[in-house]
Amino acid sequence: MKPIRTDRLILRNWEERDRALFHRVNSDEHVMEFFPFRRDRATADAKMDEFRAWIDEDGYGFAAAEIAATGECIGFVGLLDTDDVPSLPDGTIEIGWRLAPEFWGKGYVTEAAEAWLAFGFETLGVDEIVSFAVAGNHRSVAVMKRLGMQADAGADFDHPAVPDTHPHLKRHVLYRLSREDWRARRR
Repeated sequence: MKPIRTDRLILRNWEERDRALFHRVNSDEHVMEFFPFRRDRATADAKMDEFRAWIDEDGYGFAAAEIAATGECIGFVGLLDTDDVPSLPDGTIEIGWRLAPEFWGKGYVTEAAEAWLAFGFETLGVDEIVSFAVAGNHRSVAVMKRLGMQADAGADFDHPAVPDTHPHLKRHVLYRLSREDWRARRR
């Protein structure tokens, strides 16, 4: 993928130097509060390799977010083809993110997500981008709202990958943004 530059960030494919941070954002209790699993180093490395291969193949994915001024990787933000939502057609594009906690509340996710929305609507030409999160994940829902995404309560769902041992994490809310609404918001 060609790196995407924002005011403060570089959105790029994963590099070897990112492994420790990638593991940390996939194992940290605060970051993973709304996930039923934590990744050990081996499974985090394997997932990072998977993300890197997808980005190499597709030109987009859950990409590393780096602070341009320091070169420090802070987590990931990106677009991904999703098959996680039973009510959505194959090929639906989702936007998602995960940052190390010390970078929360600084507007990095919103900044990076805005760039990815532009990429999705302008470069990929998709008609809609969705996002979803555990119903109680107010931080992620707030980002979705800042991005202009609209709740689709009729499409909320119990995530099929969440085991019954974690009932409080099953219910997910779905937000949508159409290309038309995105363009209208930018005018």
